[in-house]
Amino acid sequence: MAGSQADVQPYVRPDVRGFLDYLNALPGPKTHEVGAAGARAMYRAMKDVADLPLGELATISDLSIPGPAGAIPARLFDHRPARPPGPAVVFFHGGGFVIGDLDTHAGFCAEASRQLDLPVIAVDYRLSPEAKWPAAPDDAEAAARWVADSPAELGRKVTGLVLMGDSAGGTLTIVAALDLRDRPAAVPVLVQAPIYPAADLGGDYPSYEQFGTGHLLTAESMDWFADCYAADLQHQRGSPLNADLAGMPPAVIVTASLDPIRDQGRAYAGALIAAGVPVTYREAVGTVHGFITLRRAIPSAAGDVAGYLAAVRAAVTEVEGARVMAQAAG
Repeated sequence: MAGSQADVQPYVRPDVRGFLDYLNALPGPKTHEVGAAGARAMYRAMKDVADLPLGELATISDLSIPGPAGAIPARLFDHRPARPPGPAVVFFHGGGFVIGDLDTHAGFCAEASRQLDLPVIAVDYRLSPEAKWPAAPDDAEAAARWVADSPAELGRKVTGLVLMGDSAGGTLTIVAALDLRDRPAAVPVLVQAPIYPAADLGGDYPSYEQFGTGHLLTAESMDWFADCYAADLQHQRGSPLNADLAGMPPAVIVTASLDPIRDQGRAYAGALIAAGVPVTYREAVGTVHGFITLRRAIPSAAGDVAGYLAAVRAAVTEVEGARVMAQAAG
């Protein structure tokens, strides 16, 4: 007798299986067992082992953004030394609102600048538990508004924003898009592009249980991250899926099929479509959460990153084209 659909094991790519077997065999404590400082050190140490190097880039410069609680460190990545007025990417790194920094995601930011042909401004927002919610969304909003203002320190005239981030940074991408929808910045948000976002931190989804152990991101670590962050899960800046999504910018959303928070990304894409927002949805089948910073450990992730960035570039081109047509008609 054939088994039920629930008995069918999900597809796992060979390079993903090899990486997971290696990871799950490692001795020592897990992320949630070593405290915030220890977890940050572990994450930084994994970067050079798991991801590709920065590669060639014309411009890498550190920035300081005025924030609600002091300066917010940021970094400009641009494959061009200078450029005419145009869009800019504002990037928020992942790490459960507890770990991650400008260095852990530098390789991805450089690749995004090369493939999108846009400047990328990575934001080092305040982390929990030292700065609990809403510190991170406050910093994300402030940084997006600063880039929209085209300050002299940036050295680029910005005509529109592409908000981007992975995991917790994907959540901040959505929240910043909501903030700038409700109180617009100097230039519009052209595209929101969250990567495997935690869009509904208070929700209950099958993928959380199905992939909560043995797939890199674990339910135990997520629970620890959530306790550190201490967000109001009823508020749209805590769980953005609770928001009225009408009038949000077009979205490019990517999830991973073996990710505990996969279903939150799926639900967010569906809710945007129901609200009439244009959506490009991609699911990287057979891989895990975190793949954008695992291109050395999981070589097939380079294709996932390229496909995602191609979709973002197409969405930006479409929105910019519509803007030009609207201005000509007006």
